[in-house]
Amino acid sequence: MIDRRLADLVPPFLFGLVILALWELVVRAAGVPTIILPAPSAIAARFLVSIPTLAADFWQTIKGLLAGYIVGCGSGLVVAILVDRSDFLRRGLLPMGNLVSALPIVGIAPIMVMWFGFDWPSKAAVVVVMTFFPMLVNTVAGLESASPMERDLMKTYGASDWQTLTALRLPAALPFIFNALKVNTTLAMIGAIVAEFFGTPIVGMGFRISTEVGHLGIDMVWATILVAAVTGSAFYGLVAAIERRVTFWHPSFRAKGA
Repeated sequence: MIDRRLADLVPPFLFGLVILALWELVVRAAGVPTIILPAPSAIAARFLVSIPTLAADFWQTIKGLLAGYIVGCGSGLVVAILVDRSDFLRRGLLPMGNLVSALPIVGIAPIMVMWFGFDWPSKAAVVVVMTFFPMLVNTVAGLESASPMERDLMKTYGASDWQTLTALRLPAALPFIFNALKVNTTLAMIGAIVAEFFGTPIVGMGFRISTEVGHLGIDMVWATILVAAVTGSAFYGLVAAIERRVTFWHPSFRAKGA
């Protein structure tokens, strides 16, 4: 199984190396200015000499990201269970999901900075707004995925509503919940970084990108983007690995393992 997973990583790894090699070759052969597009070697060099700065930026951004992700996803899950029990909440709250999803981050972020200050709590608030409704909508859909036959079977066993929820409906909703968790890893990273464009202490990945663009330090911008991309990918991979452990019984995973 491990050898198979390693073999699956070889094609994307080789493809990435080819892209980097072509990038380096084209930039150097065409004499592209650094302020337009730096070569991968220049980005790597800037990354290595800027590790302390990038580490501080990473820690500042990750605090708001994780806090907002946990609160947003957790509250979305709890409210989804309440919505499932109340038709009034379903009709009143779910339509707001489409409205909030259409709100631009650049409009939300300045308001949150005014409400919660310039430090990481305002970035966490933006992430909460971005992650709450995806979790809510997916969990509600997942709770409805249990078939009527399965629900009737629970009733014949004399199961209460709470027992049906915990033993049948929540397990059936797990693939939907993890889908929201994976989508929210990307939304949380985007929200935390963009929110830092509108006010933050002199640290953070969003702050670094906006500042270095103004100074024409494009190699530093790309180094920061590299940190954000690796962080987001690792975060997504962690959630996907947990999903595989928790929902190994799901038909999609059984089909892949066959």
